[in-house]
Amino acid sequence: MPCLRLLALTLTAIALVPSAAHLLEMPAKMGLDREEYFLVQGIYAGWSWFAVPILGAIVANLALFVGERRRERAAARMALVAAVLVALSLAIFFLWVFPGNQATANWTTATDDWQSLRRRWEYGHAGGAILVFAAFLATALATTWPGRDRRSRRGDAP
Repeated sequence: MPCLRLLALTLTAIALVPSAAHLLEMPAKMGLDREEYFLVQGIYAGWSWFAVPILGAIVANLALFVGERRRERAAARMALVAAVLVALSLAIFFLWVFPGNQATANWTTATDDWQSLRRRWEYGHAGGAILVFAAFLATALATTWPGRDRRSRRGDAP
């Protein structure tokens, strides 16, 4: 279980990296004109690889949930919450962010409604970042739940 706990925490932390980056750069990007915005959006080429740790975080937190169910129910619930929150961030991505990527060919082709697409793209990422941050906190709780140590010292849990 220690390796699974570390894996879940690590993958959830890595999933937080692109989300936090989007959230932190949003205020500066919202003031850019069309040409500047489309130019800046080019920095995200290749970021689709972040799908690997994002999906990994969901799987690892679900595995942690299953592994902790009988040992530490509260920790198991936190792992399940983390998996659900990361999955919800993906739902937000596909509902609000991905349509903008498709409509603009990954921000290489301007459309008449590019500002509306930008708002959905930026606020979608911001919402996802908040969910992934909450997931990281839930995973941190699941992996460090205080009751686990007391029971382990008494011999109640492996």
